[in-house]
Amino acid sequence: MFAKETYIERRERLRARVQSGLVLLLGNDESPMNYAANVYPFRQDSTFLYFIGLDQPGLAAVLDLDEGTECLFGDDPSLDDIVWTGPRPLLQDVSREVGVNRTAPSKELGQVLSKATRQGRTIHTLPQYRAENVRRIADCGPGSKSGVTTLRIADSQDDIRPSADLIRAVVEQRSIKSAEEMEQIEIALGITARMQMAAMKMAKHGVFEYEVAGAMEGIMASSGVRPAFQPIVSVHGEIMHNPYYDNRLKAGDIVVNDSGAESPLRYASDITRTIPVAGKFSLIQREVYSIVLDAQEKAIAAAAPGVEWRQVHRLAAVALMEGLKELGLVRGDPQEAVSAGAHTLFFPCGVGHMMGLDVHDMEPLGEDYVGYTDTIQRNPAFGWRYLRLAKPVEPGFVITVEPGIYFMPELIDRWRAEGKYNAFIDYARLEAYRHFGGVRIEDDILITPDGCRVLGPHIPKAVAEVETLASA
Repeated sequence: MFAKETYIERRERLRARVQSGLVLLLGNDESPMNYAANVYPFRQDSTFLYFIGLDQPGLAAVLDLDEGTECLFGDDPSLDDIVWTGPRPLLQDVSREVGVNRTAPSKELGQVLSKATRQGRTIHTLPQYRAENVRRIADCGPGSKSGVTTLRIADSQDDIRPSADLIRAVVEQRSIKSAEEMEQIEIALGITARMQMAAMKMAKHGVFEYEVAGAMEGIMASSGVRPAFQPIVSVHGEIMHNPYYDNRLKAGDIVVNDSGAESPLRYASDITRTIPVAGKFSLIQREVYSIVLDAQEKAIAAAAPGVEWRQVHRLAAVALMEGLKELGLVRGDPQEAVSAGAHTLFFPCGVGHMMGLDVHDMEPLGEDYVGYTDTIQRNPAFGWRYLRLAKPVEPGFVITVEPGIYFMPELIDRWRAEGKYNAFIDYARLEAYRHFGGVRIEDDILITPDGCRVLGPHIPKAVAEVETLASA
């Protein structure tokens, strides 16, 4: 964890922003895979980590903004626990490491919240994404038979619901990355660079996708870290979040490798490279790849404080359509094609998203809070509605830049049957690309006071250097 002063300062800023009531921060608990003692690898809630810093299950914290007190709720290990896990630090000891001076058993949390609601006090909490925490908030309260460890005030009209004030305050703080946070992201990217370059060398004819994914996971495990998300390693790159690894690579394929490690303190990285299995791109693969790389470089060059990210997305979309027009797949004016939405056949997602303690940073809090404002609203049109980030960017934001071109047979067939965007798309010529797959190129950037900086070690992405490494 960081020094305790970091967490104290973060909580002080949060108190100054929210000002009154109680702030409830729920940590995560262990989740069983197939029986209670066989659990998934533990991952702490990112906002709890940000403000409390303790990466262990079964904790919750309450900040009383009116009284200026903080309390950590949890349970010390029992003798039965120690038999299986060995001795563990006491709650009061770990709480001091992050500057929280009061502790209480888990069973007292419901009592504290019940008392607060009876007094008419506001309890601020965040949206929950774990089923067990949803139940903790929604199941019962002092009038129920289920006990006092759950959090809903069952006999009150004022159930605990997500607080917009707290959400906005958390987004405001977590969006701007400190120097020590950037050190963690750079550590994660250093590991990810090794993963990506190992994958380029390994993606040979006859190798299975799962072998490449497994090799990368081995690099993470041997570095003492875990994936920031389930790696995407696929010859079907047109499926943007393809979770399957069953295909055997063959000469002539291209592989989309979208992967990233977490740092020791859980900060994410997220890099995508597209790899020619034969060691060389075919002519049409090189042409499509070069269009995507050009779009990515233009998007990175445009990233600067005050620039609306939706405009960076549009710039990338226009660059993609200009390149596809040169291939004869698109006709007409590329600007008009993007305004009409024709680009979404090839590029139906956003050009990037915020990144930090979550690879899609703060996504559980709601993308409309993270990526939009009161005046910049989500466009509901196909493709545009998938933009996770649209608002102006600021120094300290960490953002992915990941344009791509995807040839999805199902989408092509449907749009062609509907006669959609015939003025801009040459469906006859597109037939030659229906089994092409996809190309995505992604880097992570930091918005700086005068522009942006690409983060991490250099990972080959120019055609010649990718081919050199893939041929090794």
